[in-house]
Amino acid sequence: MEKIRIIIADDHQLFRNGLKILLNSFPEFEVAGEASNGEDFVNLIKTSMADIALMDINMPVMDGIEATRKGLKLCPSISIIALSMYGEEEYYYRMVDAGAKGFLLKDSDIMEVKEAILTVYRGGSYFSQELLHHVIQKIKTREQESRSANLSKREKEILLKICEGLSNQEIAESLFISKRTVDKHRANLLGKTNSKNTASLILFAIKNKLIEI
Repeated sequence: MEKIRIIIADDHQLFRNGLKILLNSFPEFEVAGEASNGEDFVNLIKTSMADIALMDINMPVMDGIEATRKGLKLCPSISIIALSMYGEEEYYYRMVDAGAKGFLLKDSDIMEVKEAILTVYRGGSYFSQELLHHVIQKIKTREQESRSANLSKREKEILLKICEGLSNQEIAESLFISKRTVDKHRANLLGKTNSKNTASLILFAIKNKLIEI
């Protein structure tokens, strides 16, 4: 089986070394390169032929947001997963704008890192459940209408519930409507926002400031 080639971009060598050892222990992964800042990453992807990049947000010389934006212009086929720490929520929608497909806490379990890489490699989006829970603690709905999608008041209400991690049945019970109605609203949300799954909807909500962090 052809291995998934991964770049680790982080300014802490000890972190890179540890993550590299763990990733290379999986037969389906190969760490194809390392970068200590965004500029090094942009230079590296010109020759690395990598599939996935694990990208620290805060780095010297060039941060992860700019590195993501420039890197995707050079290599549109690479998928980028942001590595985050608590307190960096303000950067999330900027990373989405730049093209990130997933978000992981830097202290995530290695099995969650594996799940995120495989999900994004297969075309999906990934949002760490622990990170999502932390974001939801600070959440507020915005009164401002989204300019990128004509979402109804009910759709926004359901989108917020989705961001809170509720299932369709739980949303139905909390809003006193049928699960079938929630199913229909979720399908409409996916279509209107051009999202593939729940993680994509969450990223859309952050990007468009339908939730405030």
